[in-house]
Amino acid sequence: MMKLNDLALDAFLQAALEEDIGAGDVTTESCVPATARSCAVFIAKESGVVCGLEVAGRVFRLLDADVRFTPMLEDGEAVSAGAAIAEIEGPSRSILTGERTALNLLQHMSGVATRTAAAVSAVAGTSAKITDTRKITPGLRALLKYAVRCGGGSNHRMGLSDGVLIKDNHIKAAGGIRSAVEAARAACPHTLKIEVETETLEQVQEALECSADIIMLDNMTLDLMGQAVTLIGGRALTEASGNMGDKDLKAVADTGVDYISIGALTHTVRALDISLKFR
Repeated sequence: MMKLNDLALDAFLQAALEEDIGAGDVTTESCVPATARSCAVFIAKESGVVCGLEVAGRVFRLLDADVRFTPMLEDGEAVSAGAAIAEIEGPSRSILTGERTALNLLQHMSGVATRTAAAVSAVAGTSAKITDTRKITPGLRALLKYAVRCGGGSNHRMGLSDGVLIKDNHIKAAGGIRSAVEAARAACPHTLKIEVETETLEQVQEALECSADIIMLDNMTLDLMGQAVTLIGGRALTEASGNMGDKDLKAVADTGVDYISIGALTHTVRALDISLKFR
């Protein structure tokens, strides 16, 4: 399982807590005694795939080292409605103050993992792999790409420096597919793969002639996608893209593509319903 960078994660969580708490949690501090202690449980209110337990636990540890957060599952595990996900015990004020930040992240990451798992299940039995995109809310990239992995998916580029992806606007600005690929190959290290976005069989052929490593088949019909896969014939990896979150993923996979990239895994996902209940 992909690991999160502890230092970067703590800095992000600290900023999230400061954003929420501001000058202080006036509700909790005004009505809950400073000496009060509580036990509570995180409960899934619907079935899904859990993700973000480590993140939720670190939220409370950053607030108060006296809080004990005990996961009852691991990230990537399926959970049924009504099941307990984690237990927490410690100073009541700290638990209440960190509750929303921890839940927001736990719910959102679990929603991404759940949506990804459903997509992976849809293409089971085929050779296609489900992958994410860079359509992610800034600041949440590492967390949501981790959630995709927990759901059984693969990660596309983490950022702009991870690989060359020549899209339609690059092609226009560079003067064509060949010009863009040749310039990229001359300027970039040989260790970086070059992917080209295509929309027609003519563009696919041009990308092949330039020896692109990956050819993206963007917004193609299933019939055209199948023709493109046949034309490529294994000479490059293939990636289906373009509103894939609304498509019949099994039908897309049956065209023979290697990857199906879905922006909706991270940019329009519904959070998994999870609540924190005091005992």
